[in-house]
Amino acid sequence: MLRNALGANEVFQGAKIESLMQYTYLLVNFFTIIIPFLFSFHPKLKFHRTWSSFFPAVFITGFIFVLWDMYFTQQGVWGFNHRYLTGLEIGNLPVEEVLFFFCIPYACVFTFHCLDLFMRETGAPKMQKFITLFLVAGLVIFGTINYDRSYTVTTFLSFSLLLLYAEFFLKINWLLRFYLIYTVLLIPFFLVNGVLTGSWIEEEVVWYNTTEFMNFRIGTIPVEDAFYGAELILLNLLIYKALLRYKRQEDSRAYKASAT
Repeated sequence: MLRNALGANEVFQGAKIESLMQYTYLLVNFFTIIIPFLFSFHPKLKFHRTWSSFFPAVFITGFIFVLWDMYFTQQGVWGFNHRYLTGLEIGNLPVEEVLFFFCIPYACVFTFHCLDLFMRETGAPKMQKFITLFLVAGLVIFGTINYDRSYTVTTFLSFSLLLLYAEFFLKINWLLRFYLIYTVLLIPFFLVNGVLTGSWIEEEVVWYNTTEFMNFRIGTIPVEDAFYGAELILLNLLIYKALLRYKRQEDSRAYKASAT
């Protein structure tokens, strides 16, 4: 009888743990954003004062990436393990995946905002251009070689186009700073993406079709994810900083008008 009671208790505990597992992806999003959100109101950081520029940027970028995500999910390029999901969906995506495109950019743009406040001027436009062209060359070469792998070719070529647009059309002077800060962001990136791709848990939250990417991994993380993440954050930053600049110009014009 005692053995039966112990067995029933083990079954109950196992079921309880399994029920908690469905919140895994949701908790990854929560812990990604909670500290940046709380520190957004810090008097020395004041990130919340830029929300009027951040939110349009994240919604525009998120819309593009969610459509991309929906298409690749439909095509079986990647998919999701329902063991780690609440079951709520938007279209063919788990709600957690849609939240990912808000939580990750929020944490990353917040980090960029903070480091940008305290970093010295990086300058070196020639170095910026050299790194950009080096990255673009590598992305185009590997994207072309892997033309039949949809995740690789789409990510590499679209990111290379975005880099060229930022460097030579927009002529932004903070791209080198982005490279430096994104290198720092790769540390939490590997932690978050590590969990999502199966590190430290029994199964992966997000699975990848091995025929659709190069199948080179950093731990459990496809190497394409690092460039996919960089493209996601860079597009957010381009729109965010453009809106910030426009808002400051409008405030300046309003101030001059009120002074006359």
